[in-house]
Amino acid sequence: MKNEFNHRTVSIQIDGVILKGNLAVPQNPIGLVIFSHGSGSSRLSPRNNYVAEILQKNHLATLLFDLLTVDEDKIYENRFNIDLLTLRLIDVTQWAQQLQDTKNLPIGYFGASTGAASALKAAAFYGDDIKTVISRGGRPDLALKDLHKVTAPTLLIVGGLDDVVIELNEKAYQELKCERKLEIIPNATHLFEEPGKLEEVSRISASWFTKHILNKK
Repeated sequence: MKNEFNHRTVSIQIDGVILKGNLAVPQNPIGLVIFSHGSGSSRLSPRNNYVAEILQKNHLATLLFDLLTVDEDKIYENRFNIDLLTLRLIDVTQWAQQLQDTKNLPIGYFGASTGAASALKAAAFYGDDIKTVISRGGRPDLALKDLHKVTAPTLLIVGGLDDVVIELNEKAYQELKCERKLEIIPNATHLFEEPGKLEEVSRISASWFTKHILNKK
């Protein structure tokens, strides 16, 4: 049977570095979701790839990429340099806006852990060009001073057993002035490793992206 997805590895050249990415484009996509992963993770993150597969089945193209090169990732501090990671996400978004397969698609961000902060800061930079943002177990508090500038509808997903991160997300939620929702997944820890919990995150994310990308198309 013919594969209905166009999966390929891409090399994204920006600012003198080459970042590796995995791009998947289903037939007749309704939008593109760009992933911003957390510290120490990469485009190969099994959790983000699981979510991406669900999004693809809901007619969303996905782009997972390495925010840092192999050498940059060896410097521990780079993993928490939110400003650097935000600039990378901004540049990669511009790259996707010029790519033949994705240039006409409305764009959303999916940020995990510290990647949520870079996703929200990039959304603040782009304004209405970014249609929606989801944070999974994220640290949106690391983008606190920029949250009031985010116009994209924002969904914050947190595990119900992740007490510290719930508190940080509640703080960020108060700073957001856009359409926003805080979704707490009962009996889930930070990585949503409990049976069925990542599936729940994926289902909620697919519904949110579909609704808001279609509304803003």
